Amino acid sequence: MIPEDLRYTAEHEWLAPSGDGTFKVGITHFAQDSLGDIVFVQLPSAGETFEAGAALGEVESTKSVSEIYAPVTGEIVAVNPALEGAPELINSDPYGEGWLVELKVADAAAVEALLDAKAYGELTAG
Repeated sequence: MIPEDLRYTAEHEWLAPSGDGTFKVGITHFAQDSLGDIVFVQLPSAGETFEAGAALGEVESTKSVSEIYAPVTGEIVAVNPALEGAPELINSDPYGEGWLVELKVADAAAVEALLDAKAYGELTAG
């Protein structure tokens, strides 16, 4: 199931508005399912800034290591502290407790330009 109220990237990240121009970022169910059991997450620190498409961290699973990309340009304002001791939250709740970072977005229009749930569903259906 792909939540309708989020925006998505072709690299399988999602964005959810959290207010005040900030958005939670995570990886999709499709991505975590493809990766397998997640055992480690490397995330940036609050205050770091990233251009859209830049690698902002890594997710390590029993199968591989995958980079996480900034879906839009912005500044990290929070990092999910729960993942340090429980990276498997990304597997069990990718759209909830398994969020990765909170990003203060530089340009709100960039969020609207991302994929909606229908377009992301079509991308992953093939």
